[in-house]
Amino acid sequence: MSIGDSLNAALPIRKGLRATLASLMRFAGVGGAAALGYVLVSSLAVVLCSGLPAPVVSTACYALFIVPTYLAHRRFSFRSDVAHGRALPRYAAVQALGLALAALFSALAYEVLALPNPAAAIAVVVLTSAISFILLKLWAFAAHR
Repeated sequence: MSIGDSLNAALPIRKGLRATLASLMRFAGVGGAAALGYVLVSSLAVVLCSGLPAPVVSTACYALFIVPTYLAHRRFSFRSDVAHGRALPRYAAVQALGLALAALFSALAYEVLALPNPAAAIAVVVLTSAISFILLKLWAFAAHR
């Protein structure tokens, strides 16, 4: 095999890696925008709805972002054309798993590893987001096989 043949064989791998990195960057952008929107909306709603418990208001605000974030991830992050009837329930399942993983990673980071608050929070976000990205890319938004 010549050097040219080796380089040509590597091109599909490079193209796939570039596509995955681009998808990861879009995923981070969509997730970051959704997180910022949630922080702003929930902060305002907690003040405006002072008669209700803050956790209830915050949870309701979080729920408001589920479908728009799903749609943004489907269209922009993963550029998927998988039917909503298949992708949305899978997206919801990944989000539910993400909550469970965040609780697990939080317990590990804070209680087992005794990380300081910022480091623990970053660890939870990075680990949970990485697993979510992989599951969304390979399962929830993956084309039929």
